[in-house]
Amino acid sequence: MTEPECPECGMKAVLSHPTKWECETCGFEWDKPADAAATDGPRVVKDAHGTVLVDGDSVVLIKDLKLRGSAGTLKGGAKAKNIRLVDGDHEIDCRMDGIQVGLKACFVKKWGGKRMGDGGKGKGDGG
Repeated sequence: MTEPECPECGMKAVLSHPTKWECETCGFEWDKPADAAATDGPRVVKDAHGTVLVDGDSVVLIKDLKLRGSAGTLKGGAKAKNIRLVDGDHEIDCRMDGIQVGLKACFVKKWGGKRMGDGGKGKGDGG
């Protein structure tokens, strides 16, 4: 990578830091451009507990969330099946309580669909 010239003073005397450039003459600092090879990798979306989410997973809300543009609220514990991961400010696109919503992954946790304490058999399987 060739060293650029300072956008403030135009001098070519710049210092290279891991994430930024610094002009030796005027002291101006600016970010290095993001490496294109580093951003082309697969996108990893993690839930509130750090579990990796993929398309088709089921998730459950970990807290109540107010809906923008309406007086409604999504209650903590509400489940969404078959989520879709999308690009943008909200990582998850799903249907919850009959409403199509976009959610940030930090407000959900992955849900396996099995009941706790019964080995996933469900109620009334008779063991």
